[in-house]
This record gives sequence, C-alpha cells and structure tokens, in this order.
Amino acid sequence: MPASNRNPLRVAVLADSDTRWKWGALTANRIVSDSRPESDGHRLSGFLLRGRATPTPRQLEEVGVRADSLREVTAVEFLREMERDAPDVIVLALVGGAVQAVLHGLARLTEDARLTGTAPKRPVVVTGYVGVVYEKLADGLLLRHGADVVLANSRQDAERFRAVYEGVGADASSVTEAALPFLGGAPYAGHDPYTVVFAAQPSVPDSAAHRTYLLRRLADHARLHPDREVLLKLRSKPGEHTTHIEELPYQKLAQRLEGGLPANCRLVYGHMGEVLDRTDLLVTVSSTAALESLHRRIPTAVLTDLGVREALGNHHFTGSGCLASWDQLDAGHLPVPDERWLARQGVAADGAYERAFDAAREKVTGLLADAAAGRIPPLKPYYSLTTARGYLPGILARHHLGPDGSPLPGAPAADRDPGPVRQIVRRAARGAYRHGVQRVAPVIRRMGEL
Repeated sequence: MPASNRNPLRVAVLADSDTRWKWGALTANRIVSDSRPESDGHRLSGFLLRGRATPTPRQLEEVGVRADSLREVTAVEFLREMERDAPDVIVLALVGGAVQAVLHGLARLTEDARLTGTAPKRPVVVTGYVGVVYEKLADGLLLRHGADVVLANSRQDAERFRAVYEGVGADASSVTEAALPFLGGAPYAGHDPYTVVFAAQPSVPDSAAHRTYLLRRLADHARLHPDREVLLKLRSKPGEHTTHIEELPYQKLAQRLEGGLPANCRLVYGHMGEVLDRTDLLVTVSSTAALESLHRRIPTAVLTDLGVREALGNHHFTGSGCLASWDQLDAGHLPVPDERWLARQGVAADGAYERAFDAAREKVTGLLADAAAGRIPPLKPYYSLTTARGYLPGILARHHLGPDGSPLPGAPAADRDPGPVRQIVRRAARGAYRHGVQRVAPVIRRMGEL
C-alpha cells in the first residue's frame, strides 16, 4: 500500500473497446469514491487492450470519460506494468476470455513474488458486464470467475450470476449487485420538435435484409410524421469497431435505400446521453440504450418486428411493457413500462440509483483493508488445469500466456515503445483485419448460401 493514506488511491482500468472503456472508467469512479476515507481522492490510469476493437481517438472523445493517463497495451505488457508498479484496484472491462487470461497472469505474478520471498502488492480486482447479459451466460460468467468482485448490473443479474457459480460448485461471494454506471441525466420533459431516435446496434440484427427493413421502416415513420425529427443514432463510423463487429454499416445501407431518407430523417453520432437529452421516443431492437432511456422515463420501444428471440436479445425485455412493433408506433402507441420489471433491472428503482453502488464500495473498502493487512486471499479462478485442461490453455495462449499464466517466449516487451516500422505494420495489419471482417467475410458467407 502507499506510504501514506493521504496519497490518492490508484486505480487501473483495462478495456478492449469504446463501450467497455466507458463502463470500466465510470465504474471505477463510482466504486472507489470514499473507499479509503483518509485518502486524497483517486488517480485513474487507463489501458486499452490492443485488438480489433481498440477505440479510435474519435470514439474515445465521443465516450467523454477522461483518465489521468491512457495508453494501448497487450495483455502481457499490461501484466508487466502491474508487476513493475501495481495499483490499489484493477478494473477489467474486457470480453470474458481476456478477463480470464489477465486473472491467471495476475495470479502468477503474486505466486512468483511469494516464491522469491518478496512482498507482493495484491491489487483488488473488479470485473463485470457493460450492459444487458442475454447470451453465453454460463460461459461469460465462468471466464470472469476469480476476480474479487464480479459486478451485476441489477438484482436479476445478481441472482442469475450466483446461481451459475453455485451450480458448478464455484465460490459465489464475489457477485455484488450494483447498476449500470452511466445511467443518469435529466428526467424526460418533452421537446419541440418531437424527436424519435432509433438506437442502432453493431451486430443485431446481423442480416442485410433485416437491417434494411428496419432502416426502411424508420424512413417510413419519418414520412408518415413529417412534423417529427427522426434520428438514426449510430455507434461507429465505417472502419471503426466497437464491442461487437459491424459487418453491414447502416451508413452504407442508407446510401442504397430506395427513395433515400426523407428530409426529417438523418444519421447522428455523439454521446448517447446528449442524444437522449432531446429524445421523445427511443426505439431499439435490444440496445442497452433502452435502459438509459427508461431510467430517464423517456417512452421506450423494444421492437418485435423481427420476432422476440434470444439471438436478438429483445427476449430480455419480456415483461417490461416496452415490446412494440413499427406498425403500433406509426399509429401513435407509446409503451408504458412495468414498474416491477424496472426495479428488478436497477432502472429508476424507487429513486435510489445513487445508492446502487454502496455495496460495491463497501466490498472494495473491505478488500483494500485486507490487502493492506496482507490477508487478502490469492486470486483463484474456477478454470484451472484441473477443471478445464482442454479449454483454458487455448484461452491463455490467445493472449500470449502459457498454461501457468506466465508469458510465452517472444511476448512483446513492455519497457519500450514500438518503433516506426512496427507501428506501420501494426496499422496495416489492423486495417487488413477490418477489411477482411467487413468486406471479405460477408461475401464468403453469401457465396456459401448460394
């Protein structure tokens, strides 16, 4: 621990996309405030995991969350930085496999320090989900097991998370109920002109026909209501990636839309909170933006046009009162949310949102005290070479770690910046990868369907 409790609490956030950076940084700010009362605030160091979804400067600017420092790293580089200068708290805002790899890497660092007789500094490790958990529940949760705190964004998620861990005989004490950290904003009060916003998602739906259908219905709604402003809120520009891969950008589909977009219908980017500031009706298939909208009491519609299906994620909203079709919205229907459903989702639950992070803060405070006293237990993920010998090594190898969590030979060095040639090769490789994902792969799939 720092020499004096007056020193700022030091927090590191490792994220692999723009939305996970937003979740991780905001979560860190919420759960460490007042977690060591005598400290002088906290210092946030940001690390972006190098990969297909590493956010661009434009995406980071749009997210609008600042850090005291921010740089791009590999998993091995991050672990070497943690070995050199460990913070007090680490927030892992990553896909499940990356969380598991970093947990094993951190566990190895602590064990190596113990074997060499040094006193390791054991950070408190926190992880969770960036939004609605509607797929791969068991897989994603078990890959996150081993962190000191696994945050659940609602009471419903906390119950499901504990059931999964207990069902496989894993310790469920890490599961802690909280809420999405980016809810907030002014309560809905109406606007002029009346504004309808469709919150697009990168991967849902995933077919050109279905995405074109949604785009056409949005344009038709604008034509049917010329007094309304109708906005298509996009997450990324072509060539940029976010948490999920977007193979069929709405920007390109709009260019080919028969009849084009009417004058009162346009594409917009920007911070979701700022868009919601002028929204009178939020429409989506299953975006987490629906929860942000419901928290503000903005009328919110989750579309049923393509069915209510697990593959779309809109099945999560059954019982919410928000399911509706474009035909109903065209006719003037406004969904009325079910209050009991909202409460279970941690959305505007009896006005107690600001207290939603109390349990997480209390838990982190206790863990920091344990770490200072040297009694915090070692990181112990459920997956090990005993429980998952055929699965775990592949996950670790993708992040250049061996089965024991140590770096494999040839892992990149963390003590030097990449040279000009390496930077050029890295940019070219990332561009080639994105071209393959967005252009080549869809063509191959279409050919396979012939």
